[in-house]
Amino acid sequence: MSRKEEYLSLIKRLRVSDEAAAKELVQLLYPLVIRIVRKHLPRREQEEDLAQEVFLKVFTKIGQYQANMPFEHWVSRVAINTCIDHLRKQRNRPEYRWSDFSEEQQAMLENSVDTSAIPAERSPEEIKELLYRLLTALKPHERLIVQLLYIDEKTVMDICDLTGWKSSKVKVVAFRARRKLTALAKKIEE
Repeated sequence: MSRKEEYLSLIKRLRVSDEAAAKELVQLLYPLVIRIVRKHLPRREQEEDLAQEVFLKVFTKIGQYQANMPFEHWVSRVAINTCIDHLRKQRNRPEYRWSDFSEEQQAMLENSVDTSAIPAERSPEEIKELLYRLLTALKPHERLIVQLLYIDEKTVMDICDLTGWKSSKVKVVAFRARRKLTALAKKIEE
């Protein structure tokens, strides 16, 4: 049985409230969902809770799924939108001051603004933490586009498929997010 046929069979069983089908579906889709959740949360504090929320939405909206698209794409779209909603609810975008950063982080920021290169002696963890601190200043949908476009290296068309947005919206959001990050980096430097 192909993966598509397996999903369709599970969906049919799920629509008649078969708990075993729900468990099988969770087992099949968990790696995909948790990967998406981990990519879109700034910190890994609530990833299991958010993954459960994604599955809850999948189960409650299963009637909206149409077999004309791959089921995994539909679940990915639900997961991404759930992450955006979660980030939107948090609305915790603190303003960072230069003094909030350690000396090493200040040096990385100075080098990244001046030369667009981060010193090699910095650990990947330090660089990732600094990047996530800057990304939290963006709106959730801007952060998503920056993540997908520049970190995950997805194409504009891939992002359109994942989000359901038009390419013009993706490009405009990316442009505005880049402008905000540049302004934030300059503001922090002052």
